[in-house]
Amino acid sequence: MTSPTARLAELGVELPPVAPPKGIYVPAKKVGAQVWTSGQLPLVGGELPATGLVGAEVSVDDAKAYARIAALNALAAIDALVGLDAVASVAKIVGFVASAPGFGGQPQVVNGASELMGDVFGSSGEHARSAIGVAALPLGAPVEVEVVVDLA
Repeated sequence: MTSPTARLAELGVELPPVAPPKGIYVPAKKVGAQVWTSGQLPLVGGELPATGLVGAEVSVDDAKAYARIAALNALAAIDALVGLDAVASVAKIVGFVASAPGFGGQPQVVNGASELMGDVFGSSGEHARSAIGVAALPLGAPVEVEVVVDLA
C-alpha cells in the first residue's frame, strides 16, 4: 500500500502548518501506541473560512468541506508529533457541529473528515465515529474534529 505521505502527494494535498493552540494544551499527544489530537478547527492560514451555525448561516456542503479541513489540520498535528507514515490505522473520529435548532445533519457534515481518512489511509482509515451537535464552538467555528490513530 502507498504510504499516507505519498497518498497525500497523489491527491495533491499538502499538510498545513500545525495550528498554534488557542489555550493551555498541545495539538496532539502520544499515549502508548496511539496519538490523540486536540479538537481541530477548520483554520486556513490561521483564520476560519466561516463562522456560524450549520443549518442557518453555514450550509451542510460548506460545513462538510470545513470538517475535511479540520481533519487535515489533525493530520498535520499527528505528522508533526510522530510522522504521518507511523500511523497504522485511524481508530476514532469525533466531530462537533455547531448546529442551528432542529438541525440533524451532523453525520453528513462529519463525513468530510471520514472521507479524508479513507482517501489518505485506504481501508486503514476505517474508524469508529461520533457526530455531535452543539450550540457553539470556539471562535464561532462551524465544526471541530478530534482524531485518534493507532501507530505501527
